[in-house]
Amino acid sequence: MSIESNVAPLNFWQIPQQWWRKKIVPVIANLKFAIALVLIIAVLSIIGTVIEQGETPGFYQTNYPESPALFGFLTWKVIQVIGLDHVYRTWWYLALLVLFGISLLTCTFTTQLPMLKSARKWKFYDNPKFFQRLALSAEIDDRNLEALSTQLQTQKYQIFTEGDKLYARKGLIGKIGPIIVHVGMILTLLGGVWGAMTGFLAQEMVPSGETFQVKNILDAGPLARNQIPKNWSVKVNRFWIEYTPAGTIDQFYSDLSVVDNSSKKELDRQTIYVNKPLKYDGVYYYQTDWSISGVKVRINNSPIFRLPMAQIGQGAQNRIWGTWIPTKPDLSEGVSLLAKDLQGTLLVYDTKGQLVSSVRAGGELEVNGVTLKVLEVIGGTGLQIKADPGIPIVYLGFGLLMLGVVMSYFSHSQIWAVVKDGKLYLGGRTNRAQVVFERETIAIIEKLQDSGIDNLTDDVRVPTLLS
Repeated sequence: MSIESNVAPLNFWQIPQQWWRKKIVPVIANLKFAIALVLIIAVLSIIGTVIEQGETPGFYQTNYPESPALFGFLTWKVIQVIGLDHVYRTWWYLALLVLFGISLLTCTFTTQLPMLKSARKWKFYDNPKFFQRLALSAEIDDRNLEALSTQLQTQKYQIFTEGDKLYARKGLIGKIGPIIVHVGMILTLLGGVWGAMTGFLAQEMVPSGETFQVKNILDAGPLARNQIPKNWSVKVNRFWIEYTPAGTIDQFYSDLSVVDNSSKKELDRQTIYVNKPLKYDGVYYYQTDWSISGVKVRINNSPIFRLPMAQIGQGAQNRIWGTWIPTKPDLSEGVSLLAKDLQGTLLVYDTKGQLVSSVRAGGELEVNGVTLKVLEVIGGTGLQIKADPGIPIVYLGFGLLMLGVVMSYFSHSQIWAVVKDGKLYLGGRTNRAQVVFERETIAIIEKLQDSGIDNLTDDVRVPTLLS
């Protein structure tokens, strides 16, 4: 014996699907929720601008000590644990961007696209009572649709007619504008996330004449490996500084060559300076700093020695580079060379810290019984290397965003008309620029009348906005 049940089986998939549609989607698509996300992202972006990004741990330990803590809580430990030293690559910042993008996308599909679909739908009306419900309406004797169509065409309306009924509209592009704005914002967010995932930031200090590959990476996304140059290197052919007559730095330059690692062939060559980077294969090399990397000297008739110079002073105004040169084979005596710029003057100090003399590049002096000749002071270029594959997507997003904003300014205006019982019933409405639309419509009505607007009081219903 079998019993058949008429109860439909429970579909467990429909329950979470309906719950998502009724509970979650309205919250995500809500304007207040989107504004809250924008404010949070803006605050975090300001924090990422105020706190230096991508610096070494020692930098944060020096500038954000535990005692006294900035604002009573902000220390280098807090910065590094939370990730405030690389805000734009943290999982929580990227998650907020993704959530905001989902909010925009949800709003587009649940609100903007249905509004556009509704705006594209239209129908004729033949009941005179309908026109009384419109923002602006009129009743004109002895007029047909041909005269009205002529006037509407001069105002750039798209006209549809069927017998004695007419529908006209213009400015449908204004309904598309908000959708384009959302698409532009989503692309901008997508470009930011993609750049954070695949981009990197590095800093290199390279002596003039040397070839280097990117090694000192300060910050990189989890997918940045393919962006870091591997098949080619960069050679610093020459680095130099131009000084003002007062002795201050005017500009510094680097002559760079891109060299293939296998064939050693020069692939590209450019001279860069501040705000004019080298770009190759999606990687940018910016001129950001400089140093004195070494000095070439000769003692008596010895071979030429290239000695490194280390930075001693700190800060833009107190930077000094120095090196020690032995004047005896057993290294028991020597002198120190100090330089503060690349203009060529070096100060010579003995082992007691007393100033002995000064010498310029290409000059020589007698010290400790030997002839010390300074052949060249070698400069080093400070380069910031950066790759951000998301930039083209961000630019495209900004372009669409601006286009969408311009499109949104167009008003979507609609006019209906019908000829019934020898009278022309006309009415219209718009979604913005109400005053402009009313004046435009009244002007059309005036041209359809044999007399002026004063004789239309009984026939034309004008909103109080114009009174």
